[in-house]
Amino acid sequence: MKRPRSFDVLTLARIVSLLFRPTYYPFVGFLVMLTMTYLSLLPWLFKLWLLAIVYIFTVLLPWVGVILYRKMHGWSAVELSHRRRRFVPYILHIASYMCCYSIIERLHMPAFAGALISASLLLQCGCVIINIWWKISMHSAAAGAAIGALVAYGLILNYNPTWWLCLLLLLAGCVMSSRMVLLQHTLAQVLAGCGFGILCGFCGVMLS
Repeated sequence: MKRPRSFDVLTLARIVSLLFRPTYYPFVGFLVMLTMTYLSLLPWLFKLWLLAIVYIFTVLLPWVGVILYRKMHGWSAVELSHRRRRFVPYILHIASYMCCYSIIERLHMPAFAGALISASLLLQCGCVIINIWWKISMHSAAAGAAIGALVAYGLILNYNPTWWLCLLLLLAGCVMSSRMVLLQHTLAQVLAGCGFGILCGFCGVMLS
């Protein structure tokens, strides 16, 4: 497979892939919940503290852990993307997300808030298992999980998410396209990732 020659296409693909990294989705999800649901009535200091906790355990700590792991082995970001080398980063993410979920449970937050983290945990555990035999796109899986979670929250909160759903479908298409343009995944891998993500996002929220 030849890499596209257009610099603009490659640059756009890198930007999309960077902006919509899987680790950002839980933080953005909590930001939406704290501004667009009855959780917006919480004191703003508590909301900032909660967002800080979610950011630290779902973005900052996993990112630092992966960077240190990569530096220990002298691997580049591309070299770390090999299927067998992604196992430890997955475990680091899962451990950090479990800590985040435990803290949210201790804060006695509504079930639909903790469901966002549990859905992310279900997704990552599934990707770890699949990744033992076959490389799956985590970027696409996270985008798909956002779609599944949105549908589930729409059912739970009796809300019609049509416009948000259209936006997330467009976003998922952009993310999957960017991963293929960057030659990180094949069409089968991004489609499988998105489908698996939708399933995990929906089930993770509905069953929590």
